[in-house]
Amino acid sequence: MALKPNSAEARTRSWIQIFIVVGLCCFFYVLGAWQRSGFGKGDSIALEMTKHSADCNIVPNLNFETHHAGEAANVDESEKPKSFEPCQPRYVDYTPCQDQRRAMTFPRDNMIYRERHCPREEEKLHCLIPAPKGYVTPFPWPKSRDYVPYANAPYKALTVEKAIQNWIQYEGNVFRFPGGGTQFPQGADNYIDQLASVIPITNGTVRTALDTGCGVASWGAYLWSRNVIAMSFAPRDSHEAQVQFALERGVPAVIGVLGTIKMPYPSRAFDMAHCSRCLIPWGANDGMYMKEVDRVLRPGGYWVLSGPPINWRNNYKAWQRPKKELQEEQQKIEDVAKLLCWEKKHEKGEIAIWQKRVNDEACRGRRDDSSFCKAGEANDVWYKKMDACVTPYPDVSIPEEVSGGKLKPFPERLYAVPPRISSGSVPGVSVETYQEDNQKWKKHVSAYKKINRLIDSGRYRNILDMNAGLGGFAAALDSSKLWVMNVMPTIAEKDTLGVIYERGLIGIYHDWCEAFSTYPRTYDLIHAHGLFSLYQDKCNLEDILLEMDRILRPEGAVIFRDEVDVLIKVKKITAGMRWDTKMVDHEDGPLVPEKILVAVKQYWVVGGNSTAAE
Repeated sequence: MALKPNSAEARTRSWIQIFIVVGLCCFFYVLGAWQRSGFGKGDSIALEMTKHSADCNIVPNLNFETHHAGEAANVDESEKPKSFEPCQPRYVDYTPCQDQRRAMTFPRDNMIYRERHCPREEEKLHCLIPAPKGYVTPFPWPKSRDYVPYANAPYKALTVEKAIQNWIQYEGNVFRFPGGGTQFPQGADNYIDQLASVIPITNGTVRTALDTGCGVASWGAYLWSRNVIAMSFAPRDSHEAQVQFALERGVPAVIGVLGTIKMPYPSRAFDMAHCSRCLIPWGANDGMYMKEVDRVLRPGGYWVLSGPPINWRNNYKAWQRPKKELQEEQQKIEDVAKLLCWEKKHEKGEIAIWQKRVNDEACRGRRDDSSFCKAGEANDVWYKKMDACVTPYPDVSIPEEVSGGKLKPFPERLYAVPPRISSGSVPGVSVETYQEDNQKWKKHVSAYKKINRLIDSGRYRNILDMNAGLGGFAAALDSSKLWVMNVMPTIAEKDTLGVIYERGLIGIYHDWCEAFSTYPRTYDLIHAHGLFSLYQDKCNLEDILLEMDRILRPEGAVIFRDEVDVLIKVKKITAGMRWDTKMVDHEDGPLVPEKILVAVKQYWVVGGNSTAAE
C-alpha cells in the first residue's frame, strides 16, 4: 500500500535519501581530492571542488545497505568474499582477445592473426591487471589531446619510427602529440581544412566518422573541435601501442582490423569514412573491404582515401613502387567504387574523395546484379565472415528521397526521432517509447550527477555504457568534455545500435562473455544498466567484473543500475577486487526494486598498494 506523503515513515525516508546523496557527494569529493593527474599532482578541478565541500561531515559513515528491501536483508555478511590477487607484472598491458603470443599462432593471410582470438575458459586470468609504476590520471581534455604521461604508456618506438612525420615526440616525462601524421605533416587541422573544402564538416551534416588504421588517432582528435566524433581503430601492435596512445589522449578508439570478419558496427552508421595511408589493400579480394565500408557508410556519406595509390604518377619514386603496380591498384579501387555507385567528388595531390549516393535510383543498372548481399544480413556482424557482396539500399518511394531516412544536422540530431524508429524498423520501439526513454535517462543522469559531482567536471573523459539501449544515457551526458562508447550486447533483445548512430553517437557490438577490444585502463567511468540481469545465466559474472576492472582506470568509477538481488551478488564479488562500493536507492525511492551501486577502483600499481597521492 502506498504511504501518505505526510506520514512519519515517508518523512524519514526522505531524510534518508538526502543523507545518502550528501554522503555520496562527500565520497566523491574526497576521491577527487586524491586523484592523480599529469605529473603526479592532485587534479586542480577536483581540488577546487573540495574547497566547496564543507558540508561533507554532516553524514559520516552511512550504512547504505540498511534501507534495502527484498533479498538484501537475507545476505550472509559473515561469509568472507573471494579475494583476487594481482596478475604478474608482465600482464600490465594484457588484451585477452588480441594477445600477441596467441595471435602469432594464427595465419597471416588477410590479417587473420590480428583479429579477435579470445582465450579458452581454462586460459582466462582470474587476477587483477596491475597499473605500471608511476601511473597517473591523464590530463583533462583538451590538454590530453597533446600530452600523455610517459609512465602510462612507456613505449618510445613511435618517437623514432615516426620522427619525421610529426606523430609523437618524447619530452621528459610526457609524450607530446603535435597533430601530425604520415599524410598530414603540416598538421591534422590543415589536413581537415582541405577535406572541409569538399565535405560539409562544419555544419553538423557530418557527425560520425570512421578512421580505419588510425595510428595515434590525431585525425579523430582534431575533428572533435568541429563537433565530429570519430570511431578510430587499428590492430593490436607488439610495441607501438597506437590505440593505447589514442585512448590515453582521450580519443575514441578500439583495437580492430579489416581482415576476414565484418566490422562490429551496424549498417548506415557513419557520415564519413577515412583512410590515411592505412595500408589496407582496398582493391583486393574483389573489393571486399570497400564493400564493407559501403555497408557501414550512410547514404550520402563520404569516403576519403589519402596516400598510395592516389597520385601515383608523381609519387611512385618516393614510394619506391613500380608505376604499373600502383596504376593497377588505383584502377581496381576505381572499378569497385563504380560498382558501388560512388561518385568521385575530388582528387587533388594525394587525397581522393568519393560520395555514396543517397539512394540507388542512379544505380538502376546494377539492380539485377547477383553480387548483392542477402536481405536482413546488414547488421548481422558478430564473428560473421565478411562477404564480397554489396549491401542493398533500403527502398525509397521518390527519386530524391534519402534511403533509410534523412537525418537532422547535429546537435538537433541528438533528440530528433531517428528514422529507424519513425519508420517502425525497430520492433517494439515507437516514437512515444523513444521519447519516454529520453526523459527517463535525463532524470537518471541528473541523479548520477548529484551522487558523483565529478561527472562532467572534466575528470571523466572516456566513458563506457555497457548496455546502451537507445543511447539515452550518452545523450543526457552530451558534453564537449567527454565521449561515450555505447555497447550493444549481442544477446540484447533489441538491436538498437543503428538508432544510436542516427542520434550522432557512436557505439559497437560486443558480447560481454568475452573481453573488450581495448587496452587496460581505458575508461574513466563505466555505466552498467541491467547488464548483470542480462548476463547472469549466460556466463560467469566474475569474469565480466574482472574485465571491467581491467579496462577501468585506477580511481575510475562504475555506476551499476539493476535489480537489488543482482547488485548484492555483484557487490559481494567486488568486495575482493580492491573496489570501494556504496549502494543507493532508486531516485524514486526505496520501494523501487531497481537500485544503484556506485564503485570506485582503488589506486594501486605493480609492486605497491598505496592509494595516497605523492
